[in-house]
Amino acid sequence: MSLLFLERAAVGRQITRGVVSLIPVYLPGVTAPRIGAGSTGIEVTEAPDATVPTIRIVNTNPEPVLLAEGETVRGGQQDRTLDVSVLVPAAATVDCPVSCVEQGRWGGRRKFERSSTYAPRRVRRAKQASVERNLADRGVKHADQGLVWRTVDDVLHVHALSAPTYALAAADDVLEADDRVADHVRDLVGRGPLPAQQGVVVTHGRRVVAAEIFASPELLAHHWEALVRSAFLDRPDEVQGRPSLTAAVRFLRRFAGSPARSADGVGLGTEFHARTDRLVGQALVWDDTLVHASAFALAA
Repeated sequence: MSLLFLERAAVGRQITRGVVSLIPVYLPGVTAPRIGAGSTGIEVTEAPDATVPTIRIVNTNPEPVLLAEGETVRGGQQDRTLDVSVLVPAAATVDCPVSCVEQGRWGGRRKFERSSTYAPRRVRRAKQASVERNLADRGVKHADQGLVWRTVDDVLHVHALSAPTYALAAADDVLEADDRVADHVRDLVGRGPLPAQQGVVVTHGRRVVAAEIFASPELLAHHWEALVRSAFLDRPDEVQGRPSLTAAVRFLRRFAGSPARSADGVGLGTEFHARTDRLVGQALVWDDTLVHASAFALAA
């Protein structure tokens, strides 16, 4: 995979709150192109002929803008999550593959709002694995919608949540209902990423469960709150041991060296979809520069 520069990734000391540890990731020597991430100048709507697996993104900015795999958008005919990362060209419109995360609603309005919480790790892992499989089998980037719905149901069940439309958004209530979790989230969101930090490895004790890397510290900062919030939607059965910086680096290198299937990006760049017996991951590369990458351990 064209992510071998991840082998030069450096990590810093973890910060642990509750069951979640965040290990900062740095990519020394990587120069990022100018990419926007904010919501200004971005409109997300249903496609003209609204269908479950597609939404439309309009970028009126004079620079490309990133919408990342795992982001959720709320509203429209039903809430969705992006199946792949999309670098929308300047002053352009693209149709993006998505999965529904609100099974019991079809109706409402055409426009979406970008959520302050990413889809939880298990939803993203299931989605990425099925996108890789569908790309290999049928040449399409859509996830297995039935699998996504089942995984959303599992998330709601774990948190004993009742959602009339089976909306994943109901899981946000967990982040406020437990005072300790709410304090952890506020603390980490308030701290923000460290200077020059471009990514994060997430662990539960010594077990590495996920990694997320962006082209620049500015892009990570924009997505920081949503990533932190989603990390605390996890409820591992048990947490053993202490976080290992060596294990974090090993996970990043394993991801970088994984065989991957490539495809043209929905917008700019090239996508890489990797799946091994240990992890599943996606990456978007543009002009030989990593724009966004995420990977999830399969055994966690």
